[in-house]
Amino acid sequence: MPPKSGHQRAKNIDYEDNDGYSDEEDYEEEEGGGDAMTDEDREQMRLGTIQVKEALGSSIPATDAQIQESLWHYYYDVEKTVTYLKNKFSPAQAKASTPQKPKIVSKFDQAANAAKSETKPAPGAKPKPGQTKKANGEKLAESIDKLTVEEQPKVKSKNLNVVEEFEKSGMKRMANFVVIGHVDHGKSTLMGRLLYDLKVIDQRSIDKLRREAETIGKSSFALAWVMDQTSEERSRGVTVDIATNYFETEQTRFTILDAPGHKDFIPNMIAGASQADFAVLVIDASTNSFESGLKGQTKEHALLVRSLGVQRLVVAVNKMDTVSWSQARFDEISQQMTAFLTAASFTLKSITFVPCAGLTGENVTKKAKDPHAKWYTGPTLIEALDSSEPAKRKIEGALRLTIGDVFRGGITNPTSISGRIDAGSVQVGDAILAMPSGETATVKAIEVENEPVDWAVAGQISTLHLSDIDPVHLRLGDIICTPSSPVKLLRSFSAKILAFEHVMPMSVDVFRGRLQAEGKIKQLVATLNKATGEAVKNKPRIVKPGEVARVVVELEKELPLEARTRVVLREGGNTIAAGLLEG
Repeated sequence: MPPKSGHQRAKNIDYEDNDGYSDEEDYEEEEGGGDAMTDEDREQMRLGTIQVKEALGSSIPATDAQIQESLWHYYYDVEKTVTYLKNKFSPAQAKASTPQKPKIVSKFDQAANAAKSETKPAPGAKPKPGQTKKANGEKLAESIDKLTVEEQPKVKSKNLNVVEEFEKSGMKRMANFVVIGHVDHGKSTLMGRLLYDLKVIDQRSIDKLRREAETIGKSSFALAWVMDQTSEERSRGVTVDIATNYFETEQTRFTILDAPGHKDFIPNMIAGASQADFAVLVIDASTNSFESGLKGQTKEHALLVRSLGVQRLVVAVNKMDTVSWSQARFDEISQQMTAFLTAASFTLKSITFVPCAGLTGENVTKKAKDPHAKWYTGPTLIEALDSSEPAKRKIEGALRLTIGDVFRGGITNPTSISGRIDAGSVQVGDAILAMPSGETATVKAIEVENEPVDWAVAGQISTLHLSDIDPVHLRLGDIICTPSSPVKLLRSFSAKILAFEHVMPMSVDVFRGRLQAEGKIKQLVATLNKATGEAVKNKPRIVKPGEVARVVVELEKELPLEARTRVVLREGGNTIAAGLLEG
């Protein structure tokens, strides 16, 4: 089964505001197997080592350690490991005897050995009192001064014109969509079914998940576990963080961002929505479930994605099998949601309603065979996704990448990040700047959809393996940019917001993707006309739900923000407004 993301086995870096970073203990643990590897990992490593050795034969002098490090890096892909090792060992090396791993001697050991050999007294000679200690000390100091450390060669950029390379590549169009909706409406199960029907997940993996689910009495959760892979998500039966997976059709390469529906994890849902081109809103059609969802996260999620710039919405009316594919029920849900969504600034032509059943797979990738569903002649879910036009990419702008994860990508890549490129492009060898820390780094390798690449462009969710930076300077939600065009750090800004609740001068939590800062709405400048943006009333005392207003927000700490950045304002666990920074 493919991993939840390209770095599933890597240990997450754990850091706090006031803590330093030390990964020496974890590094040793991962390097030697230890607790960093599961029993399944060890078995895959054992089998993979045998297969690689057979493929290499005696002509390639790779050691077990080199083979296993390569297998770890390529996620046990034997073919990629063999190719890498064949390229690593040139023909000249292959003819030579098996190379010995260079003995690593610390500089202090070298100095001590040098001092020891140079200060050894002649046989029978008696050193003067205090002479030996002094000589040893002087020689040790001299030896240390003479030592030089051979630096690792810097990663060289190919200086590619990435825009031209992208245009020449003939790459399929790319689209990222976030799956939203109230808790328990079947989001993860629906996406698991989609991946299974498209053969991204094989039958063997599904059977294994089903057996695991049956052991805890949750057999119907097997498809959901394709997306929900952590022990917490499986035990609770809810998505906690953003789950990522990939699939493609003849026209489009899709990235799924499965967002949590539970109200406790709205910040994670915001993070997912901020990376999406469009959204799939999943609604449970079963009796009372749709109505309870409207009182819960269905409306809040729809408002949030619209406020975060999502214009296209596919509404998957799920679990239609529980209401015998009732056309009346589907029409009732469609009418109520259309009224709400158009009021929330979605246009009618940007909304598509699709009835489906995630558990049975009807109308997900194939037309429903249930005789009660004959009334529906519209697209399947996959057809509706494929007809969604992705947003235009800002490939030619300055680099802007929002960090979605910070992790250790393996022994050879101790510092790695992943996230969506919002604008511009990046290539191997580029110097980058992390904000708000202001620290620079070098891109030593790039992966897209778990495959190594030379470059990546706006719209892609990419993994960057970095050098020359301590991971303590990288946090979820930070912005990666080009040093020549950095994003500014702001403590105060003006924004045009849409109010979800009553808004007044008040303390708020400000979210920019995963980045968060405490602040307060300092001033209500004016309420605005939704259509024209012109001021309706200056200096209002309060902004009512559904109104658009210009406000001034002050933060307790600086955030990397610039014009047209989208922010969400929350207070007391509720989303009260969302909007757009003004220049």
